Amino acid sequence: MSTAERVADILRTRIAEGYFRPGERLSEETIGGALGVSRNTLREAFRLLTHERLLVHELNRGVFVRVLAVEDVEDIYRTRRLVECAVVRGLGEPPYPLSGLEAAVSAGEQAARDGIWTGVATANIHFHRELVALARSARTDELMRGVLAELRLAFHVVDEPRGLHQPYLVRNRELLGSLGSGDRDGTERLLAAYLDDSRERLVEVYARRVART
Repeated sequence: MSTAERVADILRTRIAEGYFRPGERLSEETIGGALGVSRNTLREAFRLLTHERLLVHELNRGVFVRVLAVEDVEDIYRTRRLVECAVVRGLGEPPYPLSGLEAAVSAGEQAARDGIWTGVATANIHFHRELVALARSARTDELMRGVLAELRLAFHVVDEPRGLHQPYLVRNRELLGSLGSGDRDGTERLLAAYLDDSRERLVEVYARRVART
């Protein structure tokens, strides 16, 4: 992995975890200084993330975190449904390595108890990354890192995070339990319904929020 790819991975993670918000301008001087990399390396990292649709370059203005359209959110969920359900469908015989999923579920539940709803969102992203990681495919992991980072851009715009994320604490625990029982078919059905419900809710809230801006 090149230095620019490593920098892109750091920035992608920062976007996924909520450090950079949609519409925010990224300062070459600040980020390059913090990471100890040259301007050329940072610009290459920006180029990679622009290709992934996480950033946009505006002529004579700089590089900004992308603001998603409603259609982008719908497409993210189409991709997630295709990939995540296929991962569950393709699992071998149980038992499955679920420690990463358990840690993500527990982190989300703790964040909810603490009233930190951005933390709940981060834990939810981690849950789905761990779910996809069950496929043991570096390419699938890479694809979903970008997709889930894009999803986080939508989360940032929503001004009612508790209502958006709270229902999925229970559903993540339910998915974990279903996987723990070795029920692949049942887990896939739960996951498909989960993603359909999540898409419908997020698109509704996101469209309403974007219409006000």
